[in-house]
Amino acid sequence: MLFLLHLPFYSLLPLFFSIFFLLKWLSTSKTQKNLPPSPPKLPIIGNLHQLGVFPHRSLQPLAQQYGPIMLLHFGGKPVVIASSVDAAHEIMKTHDLIFSNRPKSMSSIGKRVFYDKDIIFTSYGEYWRQVKSICVLNLLSNRRVKSFGRVREEETALLIQKIKRASSSSSSSLVNLSEMFSSLTNDVVCRIVLGRKYSDSSKSGRKFKELMGDIGELAGAFNVGDYIPWLWWLNKIRGIDAKVEKVGEELDEFLEVVIEDHVDKKKKESNGGGSVDQAKTQQDFVDVLLEIQTQNTDDFSFDRDTIKALILDMFAAGTDTTSTALEWTMTELLRHPKVMKELQNEVQGIARGKPEITEDDLEKMQYLKAVIKESLRLHPPVPLLIPRELAQDVKVMGYDIAAGTQVLINFSAIGRDPLLWEEAEDFRPERFLNASIDLKGHDFKFIPFGAGRRGCPGIQFATAVYELALANIVSKFDFASPGGTREEDFDITEAPGITIRKKFPLLAVATPCSLD
Repeated sequence: MLFLLHLPFYSLLPLFFSIFFLLKWLSTSKTQKNLPPSPPKLPIIGNLHQLGVFPHRSLQPLAQQYGPIMLLHFGGKPVVIASSVDAAHEIMKTHDLIFSNRPKSMSSIGKRVFYDKDIIFTSYGEYWRQVKSICVLNLLSNRRVKSFGRVREEETALLIQKIKRASSSSSSSLVNLSEMFSSLTNDVVCRIVLGRKYSDSSKSGRKFKELMGDIGELAGAFNVGDYIPWLWWLNKIRGIDAKVEKVGEELDEFLEVVIEDHVDKKKKESNGGGSVDQAKTQQDFVDVLLEIQTQNTDDFSFDRDTIKALILDMFAAGTDTTSTALEWTMTELLRHPKVMKELQNEVQGIARGKPEITEDDLEKMQYLKAVIKESLRLHPPVPLLIPRELAQDVKVMGYDIAAGTQVLINFSAIGRDPLLWEEAEDFRPERFLNASIDLKGHDFKFIPFGAGRRGCPGIQFATAVYELALANIVSKFDFASPGGTREEDFDITEAPGITIRKKFPLLAVATPCSLD
């Protein structure tokens, strides 16, 4: 009887051996995967100690040592850093779809502040495609961007008046250009998206601007619990969870008031029998979103939270980054008076004494566009492009990268790579004059707005504000460094965050040009 009981076991021995050798082979093949080179890591924290205050700077020398694709570990999370054109091309073009997800580590602010329904933080899928299409067609398309030209020109004219007033008290009065650029971009986006300005002088305006600043701070905050899960409680100790909750609640209240004001306005227009055509010309982005909601079919969830999330996207992507870009461009112009003079000559020559430069004039200003590109190369507002996460295993540049790995593309390293750019650390706009390199991410050595499916869809929206403001201020004013500071000593210290601003506000002496 005992012998019979053992018979099945012996009969299954060949199968057991087959399974054993198969598992052994699979285990061996797994260990033989060609992983990207990786710096030594510490227990628990992995390579977190090597990030520093400015990760885009700290990662560049590591990439020079370990290669354009390297594998780091943030706690227990594998993170691939891409620091070359070839790596960026494979990630954002060859395997773009595989790399189109966002990391779950961004879910805290994404869920509480952006309702988990926005474009920036939401993972790739049908919902994301739908809401991106809505934003592009109704706010960010070439036709729509042009239709907002009057708003940009009016707000730029107000900027010029502010600079004149600030500089008129005495010849040595300093103008806070950082503050003025921030107000400009905020006012433009407010008028286009919300239909009115929420200026710094009003209580609601100050509060809204403060909340948008909090979003930028929270988005750039390092969440330890995302990488070392058992340290999740540190977010509570540091107050991050409480701040996310507070900001989310206050923003929700503000946006509810904005939306209800638009609903009430629409009801009054309908009851008053106003012209439909006139109402359309006065539509802002909130009006458009409410209209889409009423026409929405059952197969796509487009609710009040979606509207609020898309409103926040427009501010998060269209205010701080654009004002930061203007701030760095003016900083470099102050550091390079010859470039400033060359730019003024071009702008004033094309303007020919016109009271204001219009957007039609901008197409002729090739040096202006070169100055902007060179500034974005050296000072991209978001130097580490917003993280991506793999949806499946893939090979990049011959290396095996596993599904779930987080990916960071270090455009700062690419933009300053001496193998790609002659005298890479120098501010030389001339390098772009005879080069067919645009801002759309077609050339992967120049991707300040990203590329592929997750590239920024608001390039035209941002550059329209950027170019018009820069052209007008350099045509109207001569600028000088404060207190006789030598150009080479001009401060370019960075402040940490997801958007890399100047640490200290940009102050300059502004004198109206003699042509005025």
